[in-house]
Amino acid sequence: MIAPFRPVAAATTLMLLALSACASPEARLRTGLVDAGLPDRTAACMAEYMADRLSVTQLRRLQSLASVKKVDYQRITLDDYLHKVRALKDAELIAVTGKAAFHCAF
Repeated sequence: MIAPFRPVAAATTLMLLALSACASPEARLRTGLVDAGLPDRTAACMAEYMADRLSVTQLRRLQSLASVKKVDYQRITLDDYLHKVRALKDAELIAVTGKAAFHCAF
């Protein structure tokens, strides 16, 4: 016999999983930029600018840069980050990221 709390626990787990999947693209992008080594303030500014201008595919490509973070875990410069973005060879992605970096640098 199934204990009465198991269906409740299962439903709660499913709801938590669903909510975690609903993180906004901006929040996920901000986290990815921080994981890639950008300072929190810069990442937040850039994510706000970029989230509505990039496709889901482009956002996923940016997400891959988080795994390329420097080994010594120091923050990287915007120039270093833009160099990594250029390596993705996506003109729109490069343009939007460059504009966000320029916008947020001042």
